[in-house]
Amino acid sequence: MSVRVRLLSAALAFLLCSASGAFAQSLGDVAKKEQQRRKTTKVAGKVYTNKDLGPGGTKPAPSQLPPASTIAGPGGAESTPPPADKTEEQDPKKTEEYWREKLETARAEIQRNELFLEALQSRVNALSTDFVNRDDPAQRAVIASDRQKALAEMERVRESIDTLKKQIADLEEEARQAGVPPGWLR
Repeated sequence: MSVRVRLLSAALAFLLCSASGAFAQSLGDVAKKEQQRRKTTKVAGKVYTNKDLGPGGTKPAPSQLPPASTIAGPGGAESTPPPADKTEEQDPKKTEEYWREKLETARAEIQRNELFLEALQSRVNALSTDFVNRDDPAQRAVIASDRQKALAEMERVRESIDTLKKQIADLEEEARQAGVPPGWLR
């Protein structure tokens, strides 16, 4: 009985292998079929290349859209769009240099204030240590007064940093609304 099972399983395996080989295609056959398919299909649209772009790479080739006079307005009535103002004059102050300078100035001010804040923190730490190590009440009073002044100055600098950060956020929002490219603000 064991011989029969082995023979039957071997025959079944042979049939499965030969059947799957009949359905398999070679890579060359698949490539030939794809080449024939591409010859028979029509091109769906235009492929743009570097030759289609203008000399600076910014002007696309003329589009295949219908003339503006055939654009249908609301309700299906044809209308012409309002003429575009071709003399768009850019505010001379709103150039890339303008935006960069405004942001760099604000960022430099924040950096100076943060360094000043660190220096004040070091001063407060030194005064606190000095206050603890003094026994003379008159000297302690002078040190306490200096420490309070430094703490008040630290608070003022922190508020200044917060104000400058808000100004930068407002400036970035203003630039975004004005259509300024993000690269100008880096």
